[in-house]
Amino acid sequence: MARILILLFSLLSAFAFPVTPVPGAERTALVLHVNGAISPAAAEYVTRGLQQARDRGAALVVLQMDTPGGLDTSMRDIIRAILDSPVPVASFVSPSGARAASAGTYILYASHIAAMAPGTNLGAATPIAIGGGLFGNDEQEGEEKPGDPDKPEPRKPANAGEAKLINDAVAYIRGLAELRNRNVDWAERAVREAASLSSAAAAREQVIDFTAVSVDDLLKQAHGRAVRIGQSDVRLDTSGLAIEDLPPDWRTRLLSVITNPNVALLLMMVGIYGLIFEFLAPGTVVPGTIGGISLLLGLYALAVLPVSYAGVGLILLGAGLLVAEAHAPSFGVLGLGGTVALVLGAAILFDTDMPGLQVSWPALSGIAIASLAFSLLVARLALVSRRHKVATGAEEMIGISGKVDSWAGADGYVIAHGERWRAVSSESLGPGEDVMVVGREGLTLKVARNAAPGGDGDRS
Repeated sequence: MARILILLFSLLSAFAFPVTPVPGAERTALVLHVNGAISPAAAEYVTRGLQQARDRGAALVVLQMDTPGGLDTSMRDIIRAILDSPVPVASFVSPSGARAASAGTYILYASHIAAMAPGTNLGAATPIAIGGGLFGNDEQEGEEKPGDPDKPEPRKPANAGEAKLINDAVAYIRGLAELRNRNVDWAERAVREAASLSSAAAAREQVIDFTAVSVDDLLKQAHGRAVRIGQSDVRLDTSGLAIEDLPPDWRTRLLSVITNPNVALLLMMVGIYGLIFEFLAPGTVVPGTIGGISLLLGLYALAVLPVSYAGVGLILLGAGLLVAEAHAPSFGVLGLGGTVALVLGAAILFDTDMPGLQVSWPALSGIAIASLAFSLLVARLALVSRRHKVATGAEEMIGISGKVDSWAGADGYVIAHGERWRAVSSESLGPGEDVMVVGREGLTLKVARNAAPGGDGDRS
């Protein structure tokens, strides 16, 4: 009965005091910050930010960028989210000295409003070839070419695959330029010729809408402009908007860290070595636990980054050789081969030449040093163990002393190691005599008279 009364009171309160929207709640401009390479973490951050802007009914999203470029897949995810967004997006290359190169140029073209701060630049949108360098004749760099120096000759693709990729990129950026009524011809030059522009030149060439010194200045200049959202034209009302920063959450920051190629590679190495140590010393738990977590995080990073199967294969081969060195020591041969395979695999693991998405030399050096140290440690342990006397197994019985318990003819029983063994000998022995084990066949010892009594046989 009490629950029914509470429910009725809630319904009456809802009708008597209806919930009204907070004044000015929809008058907000959310600011997203993209600094560094366009990566899967950046794509998720922008996508989630646009979704949050939609849910909160924001009037505008300002995408503040400073990027050297990034992955094609991540760039297309961001552009797709911008094109699908019911909230207009204003890309802003800021602060002074920032750039929107390569993938950043595409994102700028796709945005409803494109603005740049003074002293910034954009362009150089030519796709990067796997293995480094721009598509075309890299060996011709630095050579003078006939014609207008302000209009360099476009690079010619070296093969049909490169031509196909460049033509696809040209068609993509031309479509974005036509959608936003921006300079189509320069967009194509940015791809074919890696052309770049300063902020002032970009405004003059109608590549961007205007230059702005701050987000406040951007909002003032964007007020009253008509933009196309979906299938309809909308006139922006950006006067009096409250500016709110939307920083990346912990999940995005974590994803940004583990999808760094250097971090991903180190996680893989920690995972591999942790599991190797756990297999060598079962029950230690800590190396296996840390190794398992690190390996899973590293594999997740590899799943979202462009990787080379040859690099993955070399890393697996290197790990296998290190495991083989640990179980069947070759005094460094297998370990050295595993180290070389690991370093080569790490060097070619990531299929990209974009700044910020490459494996650094310090990381490769660290992997090489760690692998060599592991190989030397295993080789040293193998050498030391080879010099030591055997302490377990059948061979451990050879050389120990004992005492004859009973004897008849060529065989009898002796006490050795505190146990009674059947024994044979080429000598005639008597009870109580001291003997030494010189061999073993199964559970039968071969003994001989011991000239220096003592040892285990005295413990009988």
